[in-house]
Amino acid sequence: MKKYLLFLVAGSVVACTTTQTEKNDSKSVIGYDISEEGEKRELIAGPLTTVSVWEDYVQAHNNKDLDAIASLNAEDIKIWGPGGEFIEGSDNHIAFLNDWFTANNPVWKSNYFIANEVIVKDGENRQWVTSGHDVTQTLDSIKVTSAQVHDGLIVDGKVKMFYVYERAIPAPQKPETEAIKE
Repeated sequence: MKKYLLFLVAGSVVACTTTQTEKNDSKSVIGYDISEEGEKRELIAGPLTTVSVWEDYVQAHNNKDLDAIASLNAEDIKIWGPGGEFIEGSDNHIAFLNDWFTANNPVWKSNYFIANEVIVKDGENRQWVTSGHDVTQTLDSIKVTSAQVHDGLIVDGKVKMFYVYERAIPAPQKPETEAIKE
């Protein structure tokens, strides 16, 4: 009986250890990326260290801290803006931001951050952060808020490239009864 109990306990320990190891080795597939060639590639949950880089990057933008932004930029950074802008190189990005910050005073309110990664054809592991923000800008003395989604590629703790997608958030409408009184 003692041998049977010992065997049962030992078997349970091995089973628990195996199950835990399998859980740690498995990837959490969160969706798919589709390559330019149409190849469907697994998107998996990425490391939260990339989220920290992106949070610091957004905060540096809110602080209008061009030195901090430059320190987080890869030298060969590429940026696709919501209005069709394309900016290449850290120096060009900083020059663009200097003018934009002065003219529009943008401020971001963050809503979410998602770390994800994808293994591409040559085996490279690309680590991305997808984030959502409300950005308020002052345009001709009027505050305008829009919703933005950012996809940022983080490589070695630097922002290598990012895309900005944007939609307007309409101003609150007056209730119909108030509009009729006017």
